[in-house]
Amino acid sequence: MTDQDTQFMRRAIELARAGMDSGVGGPFGCVIAKDGKIIGEGSNQVTSTNDPTAHAEVVAIREACKTLNTFQLDGCSIYTSCEPCPMCLGAIYWARPAQVFFACTREDAAAVGFDDDLIYNELALPNEDRQRVMISLLRDEGVALFDAWAAKPDKIEY
Repeated sequence: MTDQDTQFMRRAIELARAGMDSGVGGPFGCVIAKDGKIIGEGSNQVTSTNDPTAHAEVVAIREACKTLNTFQLDGCSIYTSCEPCPMCLGAIYWARPAQVFFACTREDAAAVGFDDDLIYNELALPNEDRQRVMISLLRDEGVALFDAWAAKPDKIEY
């Protein structure tokens, strides 16, 4: 880790505090950097926007992708005030940054009421055993759509 990594993490923590103190959302912040420059940042905005996906990491990923005009964050580093939840972790994997730094652990978050263990545990269960009902419907039609995608010569791979 470098002094710059520490600086970017401090900025993520600063964003988390500012969002929390202003009532925008929970105590989470995120910075995305590339080539030593911040290209995206975000704080949790779930409660202020009534958007359960407006976690700091998702907000920052959206901003960084807009800045770079791409849907992938190749060569970028993510600095987040807390270990990403399962949703954010999924978004991070789809965005494909080079690395992720986090301050607090998911256990630290659980200790103050942000417990993601339910979701982590649900992911390992078969659909029929999950707390949220998961039912496959019109699978043949869905598969036909995937077949059309696979045959599409001008698709953009991701």
